[in-house]
Amino acid sequence: MSLEELLRSRAIRRIKPNHRLALNSIKRSRRDLDTAKTLIANKKFDWALAVSYNAMLVAGRALMFNKGYRPSGTEGHVAVLKFLQITFGTEVSNRMMVVMNGMRKKRHRVVYEEMDIVSADEAEQAVKWAEEFVNKISNTVHRTKTQNKRRIDMPKSP
Repeated sequence: MSLEELLRSRAIRRIKPNHRLALNSIKRSRRDLDTAKTLIANKKFDWALAVSYNAMLVAGRALMFNKGYRPSGTEGHVAVLKFLQITFGTEVSNRMMVVMNGMRKKRHRVVYEEMDIVSADEAEQAVKWAEEFVNKISNTVHRTKTQNKRRIDMPKSP
């Protein structure tokens, strides 16, 4: 699948690249990570996993905003996953995509179907994976800003 296919299928749409919105989304992701840690401390493991997944989702959206895309309303979560796979390719290991998709499915069960299905170890691992992922996205977004600034600051050729 390609970005053009995602656009044609209306899973995503183009927007003006928005670095500020991307940075705000990264900030929200970090807040979610802090919340997930608090939930673990309070033995709310189901919600810790759900909030950890949300941190990953919001970070993925940050990358989209930074690159000039946003998910459409109908397939939001899946569209972000597909966008990330296309954008990072092998740079982000298949493991991380499998992890995020697994967390997405488990989060769905936690929110809509079942209770007390996440162990303390699973919740703690979810936070670790989410931190790794949010840091990866944050570094990418910040690197883009630095590269854009260098282009602007470069003297023009005569």
